[in-house]
Amino acid sequence: MTLLLQVVPGLPQGIDYIRILPEIVLSIFGMLVMLLDPIMDERRSQRTLGGIALIGAIAALAATVFQGQQQYWGFGFWNMVKVDAFSVFFHFIVAAVTIIVILSSYEYMEVQQIRAGEYYGLVLFGAVGMALMSSAMELVLIFIALEISSIATYILAGFRRKSAISSESSVKYFLLGSFATAFFLYGVALMFGATGSTSIARIGEALRPYSAGHSGPILAYLGIALMFVGLGFKVAAAPFHVWTPDVYEGAPSPVVGFMSTAPKAAVFAVLLRIMFEANTPEPARVWLIWVAAALSMTIGNIAALVQDNVKRLLAYSSIAHAGYLLIAFASAPANGIPAAMFYAASYAAMNVGAFAVVGHFASAGERYVSLEDYSGLGKRSPILAGILTIFLLSLIGIPATGGFLAKLYVFSAALQSRPMQANHPLVGLVIIGVINSGIASYYYLRLIVFMYMREAREDAPVTPIPVGLGLALGLSLAVTIYLGVLPNRVLEYAGRSVDLLR
Repeated sequence: MTLLLQVVPGLPQGIDYIRILPEIVLSIFGMLVMLLDPIMDERRSQRTLGGIALIGAIAALAATVFQGQQQYWGFGFWNMVKVDAFSVFFHFIVAAVTIIVILSSYEYMEVQQIRAGEYYGLVLFGAVGMALMSSAMELVLIFIALEISSIATYILAGFRRKSAISSESSVKYFLLGSFATAFFLYGVALMFGATGSTSIARIGEALRPYSAGHSGPILAYLGIALMFVGLGFKVAAAPFHVWTPDVYEGAPSPVVGFMSTAPKAAVFAVLLRIMFEANTPEPARVWLIWVAAALSMTIGNIAALVQDNVKRLLAYSSIAHAGYLLIAFASAPANGIPAAMFYAASYAAMNVGAFAVVGHFASAGERYVSLEDYSGLGKRSPILAGILTIFLLSLIGIPATGGFLAKLYVFSAALQSRPMQANHPLVGLVIIGVINSGIASYYYLRLIVFMYMREAREDAPVTPIPVGLGLALGLSLAVTIYLGVLPNRVLEYAGRSVDLLR
């Protein structure tokens, strides 16, 4: 076989498979879960299949670490995938979020009385698409990976089959997501017409003469705009955010934690490659992102002010955070790329943890999701309330949490991009971001006030934190605090990606 690979040109080499090793591991365990599910007793399958899925996610994380050795970096499968510090970073985020979601799903699946096999299989298959997006260097492959991820999350959103609102969220997500995917695919077609290729590397070569602001092919500008529409939908950036509140409200809480973090990290990885490695002309990049970021921050935070449902509140918060992160995309690559990567990691940790708490507290049927239900939680369950408080403070951006440094680095990256131009549009965008951060503190603190300054509600029971959920919350909490206190190693690693994307 080795001789055949050496003699016959064009066949994949052994190192090519190492460069998609996490995806292979996730796929194998996903298929194993699906094969075992029909032959297992439904009552016993919950923990067993969840354990197999957890082992698969941990194995994918180990494969990512193995893949992160520099001798395995480079292109694979005819330059369709690329392993570097950048892709390894986002692979790590996807695998870590998958582990936390599986851990937080054990209790949830039992309480909601949902069959586990398809659920854990879809989580793993969704992670395959997200991981593949992080390393894809070919727009058609990105589209395939995006669909793998999207189809899994469409189904997961409606997994509470007995709930009409869950089915509604799945249908809405599917219909609107299909339109968004069509926009992305049309953008790919226009980019191919403008540059003659769907390879990001070759597109970068074709657009390099125009990256400094010279007038470029009109088809390329249209292609970038349409691809941004498709990807903007996936990250819930305004004005493509209308699906988010309804889908988040109806979907199972662990699924919301999954779809609000891992897919976003993967799509932001794709956006970073398209915006920087494909040499997107700077004026088009800055103004396109400026509008989306300003709208996302403003609409998300203002709409969150009037929400009484915690899941809808966090949904609008997710829209606002997409806006904060987009600020880094409009910045210079040297500062913007590390800031965006650090923000993606910080947001993933605190948001998946927050939804894990919401899922545990909601109880069967997700009955307890209003702000009033959280009244007196600080007295009834000090540990649960304390953990949620730390996640909320991180979402606000309070010092000693990852959220604080994430916002600081994003705002600093924008200001350092044009330090001598006080009238540069990025300065105005940072001002909008700071104002919105102040607005956001109201609705996060409002939830904290309900937990600690309102009389306890006896009709909203609080069950003990199970082992799996405790591990999930502990990991999320540790990462949130670690990134807020000792961020240097993560920033240094993210900084290595700058030269690789230019």
